[in-house]
Amino acid sequence: MIRTVPETASVATPTEGGRLCAPSAERNCQPLCNLLTKVAPEQGAALEIASGTGQHIFAFAACLPGLTWQPTEPDPTRRASIDTYVAEAGLSNLSPARDLDAAVPGWGAAHRGQSLIVLVNLLHLISTAEVQTLIDEAAQALGPGGRFVIYGPFMRAGELTSEGDERFHASLRAMDPEIGYKDDFDVLDIALAAGLTPVDVVEMPANNLALVLEKPPG
Repeated sequence: MIRTVPETASVATPTEGGRLCAPSAERNCQPLCNLLTKVAPEQGAALEIASGTGQHIFAFAACLPGLTWQPTEPDPTRRASIDTYVAEAGLSNLSPARDLDAAVPGWGAAHRGQSLIVLVNLLHLISTAEVQTLIDEAAQALGPGGRFVIYGPFMRAGELTSEGDERFHASLRAMDPEIGYKDDFDVLDIALAAGLTPVDVVEMPANNLALVLEKPPG
């Protein structure tokens, strides 16, 4: 389900050639690349859910050349931006974007065998039921030993831990009471129920977390 969210949740400015530029994506790229170089498999198929402007996956493909990267995005304007980044990058391990709404059931079986799935800044923009669907489908899409990295803002044991997080969470809930920050322990419980094993929980810049999950081998 594609939801309408506050403009402050996903700011992207048009630039030359149809590319979109999101300041948050620019800030996230290096910390995420640093994380992925530590926790991602060295080789295999990698899928990014909700690739947005395309800035993240362009950086991921450049710093992790052993993985073959597939961006996905439900919004056609953003898919066009992704494809512009892909064309300009000229990287053999980076494919054009595919249309995928990961909060809708059924996509996991069509994307089986992933060594890595990456999700950046989405869980707070969808409902808890949609989070469960997304994680269930990701578990189906991962191959044995594959990893799922979820990055973004979270409640910590049911608590919002900064005034900025409190304001942002309130603005999301005011627009749609089904969305807003998810609790880190609740998301880990959903992952466990889907058959994924938590490998690490990493503190990231700007009070974000990265949850590193793995599908058991064999």
